[in-house]
Amino acid sequence: MRKLGKALGSAAILAMPSVPASNAYAATANRENAGVLADGSTVEVITLTAANGVSATILSYGATLQKLIAPDSRGNLADVVLGYDHLSDYVDHPNYFGVTVGRFANRIAGGRFSLDGKSYQLPRNDGENSLHGGGQGYDKVVWQVVSVESGPTARAVFRHISPDGDAGYPGRVTATVTYSLDEAGNLGIAFEAKTDKPTIVNMTNHAIFDMAGEGSASGAIGQKLTIAASRYTPVNDKLIPTGELRPVAGTMFDFRKARRVADGLRDGTDQQIVYGRGYDHNFVLDKGLTAEPGLAARLEDPASGRVLEVFTTEPGIQFYSGNFLDGTLVGKEGHLYRMGDGIALEPQKFPDAPNHPEFVSARVDPGKPYRHVMIYRLSTSR
Repeated sequence: MRKLGKALGSAAILAMPSVPASNAYAATANRENAGVLADGSTVEVITLTAANGVSATILSYGATLQKLIAPDSRGNLADVVLGYDHLSDYVDHPNYFGVTVGRFANRIAGGRFSLDGKSYQLPRNDGENSLHGGGQGYDKVVWQVVSVESGPTARAVFRHISPDGDAGYPGRVTATVTYSLDEAGNLGIAFEAKTDKPTIVNMTNHAIFDMAGEGSASGAIGQKLTIAASRYTPVNDKLIPTGELRPVAGTMFDFRKARRVADGLRDGTDQQIVYGRGYDHNFVLDKGLTAEPGLAARLEDPASGRVLEVFTTEPGIQFYSGNFLDGTLVGKEGHLYRMGDGIALEPQKFPDAPNHPEFVSARVDPGKPYRHVMIYRLSTSR
């Protein structure tokens, strides 16, 4: 199988003309009812499908990437993201599988930050810290389905309005997430947010990948990872960045050339690996904050030949090796997920950025909307 098409810039992915659904188009969108929550909210499921077999299934609950189907070098299809088969499991056993996280992805120390001289306290759901919005974030709401379209690029647009004071965050924020799948199988995810008063926003997708196919016997730790970063942000024992931008050279954090995830996963001589129980660190992308998505990471499964490339406009990417998957969660097709069964590659601003003036700011002001465009590019290595 040939490699899939080149990654498109955000303008190409997100600005395709609106067209009605038709079998003449290579990328299609299908919209169905996924179920009803206890409060009576209806959840929808949208499936975007490209001509080459790549497809993405998105739940309106959490604007969640539930499935991502990709062919291997022989054309065999597999779902490459961990998750659940049923909506009820996302509600009853949340674990951030494929969800949209916000307002602020990753950790904020003590759940506290200041803006224009005023302090704000967020829920603390990760020990002393606030994580991924504080436990009642964007991953646990039903997003409005704004539009669903087939065409040369199929897309689904979701909207959520977060009121002023929601989970302790200032400002009424209107957030949108646009999933776009083109004919070559590039899945774009665009996050946008507008606010009526100064606030902080840091949104991303939390898909956990196994390019051999979720639930594979070997998991993801034997797969080869490349990260386009010569520095990372070391953390303290609470997994909060110290503020240092430390070179990766000569450490187990050097992924500038492809190597197996497993090679440094259990290196107890590195205190950073001990703190994270593996990898749970932000990498400082060499490209920095950019207007158009640039390459951040590449993950390859040598056995199947499947390759994932992650592009982003953001300055950092969190590499998480599934350290807290302990075999207690039953995922798709009854699979028990364990440490290393999948890895997350989450483009974003740096963790705890509101408390580190030296980091790229996560501040968003009225009239200056937040924007983050990322792309999952699927291909094969042979």
